Amino acid sequence: MQSPAALATPPATAPRLRELESSNHLLGDRAALDAAWERNGYWFFRDVLDRDAVARLRAVYMQLLGEYGVADPADPEARYNGASLEGFPFRMDPLSKRKAWQPFVREPSIHAFFRHLLQDEPFWIPTVEYRATPPAADRTRSRLDFVHQDGFYNKGIPFRICWIPLAEIDDEVGGLILGEGLHRGPILHDTQQPPLYPIPEGAVPAERWRRTTYRPGDVLLMDLNTPHTGLANRSDRFRLSMDIRVMGANEDPPMVGRLTAVEAHAVELEGEDGRSGRFVVDAASYCRGLDGQQVPLADIATRFHVGDEVILAARGGRATIMRPIH
Repeated sequence: MQSPAALATPPATAPRLRELESSNHLLGDRAALDAAWERNGYWFFRDVLDRDAVARLRAVYMQLLGEYGVADPADPEARYNGASLEGFPFRMDPLSKRKAWQPFVREPSIHAFFRHLLQDEPFWIPTVEYRATPPAADRTRSRLDFVHQDGFYNKGIPFRICWIPLAEIDDEVGGLILGEGLHRGPILHDTQQPPLYPIPEGAVPAERWRRTTYRPGDVLLMDLNTPHTGLANRSDRFRLSMDIRVMGANEDPPMVGRLTAVEAHAVELEGEDGRSGRFVVDAASYCRGLDGQQVPLADIATRFHVGDEVILAARGGRATIMRPIH
């Protein structure tokens, strides 16, 4: 099997892929954490999340895999049984509809860890990806699934990406790989292309890629401009993980709620936390549709509807970004 170290150069000359830098020893030291974030663009913590809480979330995934007949829900290895994947929800939409992330972040031990880390109440932005990635059918393709920076898609919401492995994810299973220290540089996406195009191959220098063998209890947080991707799964198992976005409650988080009015140049929102209001939508507002593309201002009133659940950030009564929760 080709090592992830050979992602951008021939195997004979590829550098050895370096491990993620652990931040466990920095917990409780805000200045040191901030310095590591500024330097690397991420924090990686080993074995800090309650494994029982992680196991309960994993069991929800496994139940769904069992319902689709692609794995034994009791299998601790989550091995793919070879059944047809036709009709399998690769984006785990049933879990999105059930908001499976909410019971997990409400677990007292999980809440306590993030409260300690952020030194603030965590504010969870419900942009969640549930990953149950089966083994790759085509093993001749690059292992880089889709290199991207989240900031390109989420202008105006300075969240931290929070990626949580739900089972051991070794080199064969793949898992998340990131470009260390590239979060303060220029946007690597081709800004002339639609946002759903990946970062061009080779834009991340091979020596900047970092990963590790992830285990339940680990958590990786990244800057929204840290380039990253998943590695193609070349094992016989499903790759199980969840990524979500988090901010401190005092870091001016966006509103999450339902639209109560939609007009050509304004919307009204009733937020889940009691915040609400009427917000101007103009040419400077970044409105993202369900397809991931920016919605032209002229189409706002036809692409967004009363009752839609959205994330909205605003400054001075003007929406800076509005997007669906998924």
